[in-house]
Amino acid sequence: MTKSWGIIIGIALLIASCKPGTPSEFIQPDDMEDILVDYHMARAMANREGGSFEESNYRQALYIESVLQKHGYTKAEFDSSLVYYYTRADRFADIYQRVAERLEEKALLLGATEGEIGKYASLNANGDTADIWAERTALAMMPVPPYNHWDFKIDVDTAFKQGDSFLMQFMSDYMYQDGVREGHLYLAVTYDNDTTISRNVRFISTGYNQLRVPEFDNHRVKRMCGFFYLGDGANRSSTTRLLFLNNIQLIRFHKRNEESQEGGGTPFIEERSDSFRPLRR
Repeated sequence: MTKSWGIIIGIALLIASCKPGTPSEFIQPDDMEDILVDYHMARAMANREGGSFEESNYRQALYIESVLQKHGYTKAEFDSSLVYYYTRADRFADIYQRVAERLEEKALLLGATEGEIGKYASLNANGDTADIWAERTALAMMPVPPYNHWDFKIDVDTAFKQGDSFLMQFMSDYMYQDGVREGHLYLAVTYDNDTTISRNVRFISTGYNQLRVPEFDNHRVKRMCGFFYLGDGANRSSTTRLLFLNNIQLIRFHKRNEESQEGGGTPFIEERSDSFRPLRR
């Protein structure tokens, strides 16, 4: 028995030692994770300062250059490393999961201290106006299955009331070298009379996005579910195409506080009912 266990342990160690690492000419995973956290923070700060599209892009370039100098890498090294990791989607997904977890702790610094998202940032799951989102508030996606699709389900309890309405909102940050930007959010709400109302928004740029589900007569919600989806999967290019979502919120309004939903501008989004059906993994 001892000899058998020795053979098993030896095989496991051999497999581990043969696992390919990251070539030295590319940024190593831990450093890449640190850079990407600062990278998204820099982009968010540049976007928050307002101004024209050209001014925002110029600030982003300056901030990102500062991030790379801080970590001791050139833009060429960063770009080539992005391509390397992008062609190894499973490894990149692991890195971005850790990046998302770290950025969740800094959520309000990612463009959400003001405006619609900031207005609801301090809400909990109780009260007449409540943030009922219990999933991750940050998510990274690539247009490559299975990293292009993320399902979610909302727990419905006795705190839901007849006539509730909903606002789902989030910040999107595209990191594309080329290709079509094709992000979708789908949300379906089923009521106690088995009627289902679905909404879909398509978002194609970096910035603030929202989806609204109005009250449905005096019926109570029985079930809520949906998904985020990133299209353009037919494009097999190895150039970097990433979508980072953060500050995800789902706000529930009881009917008597419905007027609190009014006000504020809306970004360029498309909203459709029953126009985008759920995809299965």
